[in-house]
Amino acid sequence: MTISYNWLKDYIDIAENPEDLGKILTATGLEVESVEPFETIKGGLNGLVVGEILTCVKHPNADKLSLTTVDVGQNRSLSIVCGAANVAAGQKVIVALPGTTLHPTKGEPFTIKAANIRGEKSEGMICAEDEIGLSDNHAGIIVLNTKAANGTPAAEIFKVYSDYRIEIGLTPNRADAASHLGVARDIKAAKKREVRWPVVESFKPDNNSLPIAVEVKNPEACPRYSALTISGVTITESPEWLKNRLLAIGQTPINNIVDITNYVLHETGQPLHAFDADAIAGNKVLVQTLPAGTPFITLDKKERKLTASDLMICNATGEAMCIGGVFGGIKSGITNTTKNVFLESACFAPDFIRRTVMHHGLKTDASFRFERGTDPNITVYALKRAALLIKEIAGGMISSEPVDIYPKKIVNRQIVLKDKNINRLIGKEISRDEIFEILNRLDITIESKADDRFTVSVPPYRVDVLQEADVIEEILRIYGFDRVELSPTAGSDFIAGFPVNDPNKFRRAIGELLTANGFFEIWTNSLTNAAYQHKHNLLFAGKPVEMLNKLSEEQGILRQTLLFSGLEVCAYNINRKQKDLKLFEFGKIYHKADSGYVEEEQLALFLTGNLEAENWQNKTREVTYHDLAQQVYQVINKSGLSVIEQESITDQLYEYGSKLSTNNTLIGKIGLVKSAFLKDFGIRQSVFYAELNAALLFKAANPKLVVREVPKFPEVRRDLSLVLDKQISFEDVRKLILATEKQLIKELFAFDVYEGKNLPEGKKAYALGFILQDETKTLTDQEIETTMNRLMAALESRLGALIRK
Repeated sequence: MTISYNWLKDYIDIAENPEDLGKILTATGLEVESVEPFETIKGGLNGLVVGEILTCVKHPNADKLSLTTVDVGQNRSLSIVCGAANVAAGQKVIVALPGTTLHPTKGEPFTIKAANIRGEKSEGMICAEDEIGLSDNHAGIIVLNTKAANGTPAAEIFKVYSDYRIEIGLTPNRADAASHLGVARDIKAAKKREVRWPVVESFKPDNNSLPIAVEVKNPEACPRYSALTISGVTITESPEWLKNRLLAIGQTPINNIVDITNYVLHETGQPLHAFDADAIAGNKVLVQTLPAGTPFITLDKKERKLTASDLMICNATGEAMCIGGVFGGIKSGITNTTKNVFLESACFAPDFIRRTVMHHGLKTDASFRFERGTDPNITVYALKRAALLIKEIAGGMISSEPVDIYPKKIVNRQIVLKDKNINRLIGKEISRDEIFEILNRLDITIESKADDRFTVSVPPYRVDVLQEADVIEEILRIYGFDRVELSPTAGSDFIAGFPVNDPNKFRRAIGELLTANGFFEIWTNSLTNAAYQHKHNLLFAGKPVEMLNKLSEEQGILRQTLLFSGLEVCAYNINRKQKDLKLFEFGKIYHKADSGYVEEEQLALFLTGNLEAENWQNKTREVTYHDLAQQVYQVINKSGLSVIEQESITDQLYEYGSKLSTNNTLIGKIGLVKSAFLKDFGIRQSVFYAELNAALLFKAANPKLVVREVPKFPEVRRDLSLVLDKQISFEDVRKLILATEKQLIKELFAFDVYEGKNLPEGKKAYALGFILQDETKTLTDQEIETTMNRLMAALESRLGALIRK
């Protein structure tokens, strides 16, 4: 955002030079990125003076050159060689003295030096218009019609306007400072000076000859709409002072009416729009949305298809005249023949403006402010200010009372501040008197006081001050960050309580566990290709969330599974000869339910290729389901979940797989990815995939360290070999064993599985290991034998197991 130094001084006393003012603004949070001089003519015509040609003769050594003597108001005349055809004695001209840097209309700046030209001394240059940046004209030297004394600076003749441009890196939350008066308010707070607001008390309608009715059909999108009419205006070029103000901040003057609306915008921060009143059919304005796809031609002569949320300013017939708060239409704008003006000053809802700006790719000075939030209480003031300027500059009469539609007044926010929180967050105790003074200078009034707290009233134009911490930040930035001494030890504080479980720490702990086991973390785009699931008729919870302004079909929806984005990564690496992959990702999946949009955090794990790289000590092998299952169980154990149920499933994503749950709540799924999906990505090797509910794991995680005494009594291992039907899973065996003996069985594992030769058809053999322990005493052989016999009896009777004894 650009601020004019001279313009700013219209509203507040400034004794500081531009550089020092920049430091003050930066200290208040308005970071000044640069301070640059500005002149309406580049270089400011510095070093150029009025001269009078005393003599002019042909150059003795060049037919096209003239040798002149010029009086430039010094104690002697200068000899200057000139090549212009129109040079003659007696002329008043513009002379560039030696050492002057010229800024031509075209080309790079250059410096004038005294020189010998064809054997004759030349002590300067008599200038043409293009040589000093006045125009493109190079027909000859400038011949002045002036009585100005010789030596008069050329800047006085051409009335060069000089200023400083202050570039502020305005953060999105500081919409209140997006104007000269907004910046003046911060200087007021920082330096205890008063702001001079332009006076509008003289405003009054001259007549009521041009009433135009207004109806706001969408008050949600337009909380306030103010307007009036002015008749009999004359469209001309703006006066120099107004053009200079706009040029100083990089704006291009257009005509007096449009320039005034831009001037008031950059003065107050309130966007205005001027319509040709004679182009408003039916003398009525409707503020409404139109059906999606309605064509509308904007001022840049482009036809745009409207969306259903674009707020439009329409005439009585419903024909669109302007995209509210963003861009005008080609039919209703101010032209050279406009005589009557309908002037709009409104407050539009930021979310509506933001959607329109993003959809149409239109960014204007008005939309910049509306999409951040404007002051709803300034619309009528800005309207009166502009109307008075139009009467002064363009003539005409104010021909209606201001229309002001404001059905639901936006009131000040009431926020309670606690003294202890102010001192704690700032890191220094500040007296209440000083705090109250700072807040009053910020237009934040004190509503009530108690011993340990007080209530403040925040005006609506401070769209960023919503809670206690925001008000404290306001106090600190005006009090001064550099006035808070550093403590001997570093620390931080906060108002909101942090949860005992920190999700970031949990993710980091799981990530460290997985990376220690050889996994690499991936981050993939939440936007994915809808074709992935359409091709295979995949159905997930809810409906997919489609992007309204998608960049491409490949990024058309928000993903409902992490599988496909992970397979893209697998394919990318496999195609580059990196075939042994262990990958994980924390990411979100999304869907649309009846109650609204839903997002869930998932943990995805991918395993493909060989388990480890080939080496001379160990033979490698391809990864299996159980390799990934082992990693999944480690993650689950890390989260603190202990009672895990496993069940085989038939799932749309897997050739085969299992679901894991606890207390009938799904933890996740694990399995072999269907080959049809792999084929879509050109993957010719098996990929095992697990997706876990990260939110559930996080909720179960216990950050507290639990310490238990090491058992005093020894554990005992017993092994058992049994033959079972193929359809009986290890999970079935595990559940039965734990149901039969809960106390003594501390660990159960399968250390061998065999199918094939020497076993009956449809059978498989398990070799199981049991760890038994009693934490209160040493187990006797008889107790161990009794326990194992009870387990074998249960396996034989319940699962039909054949025990190999």
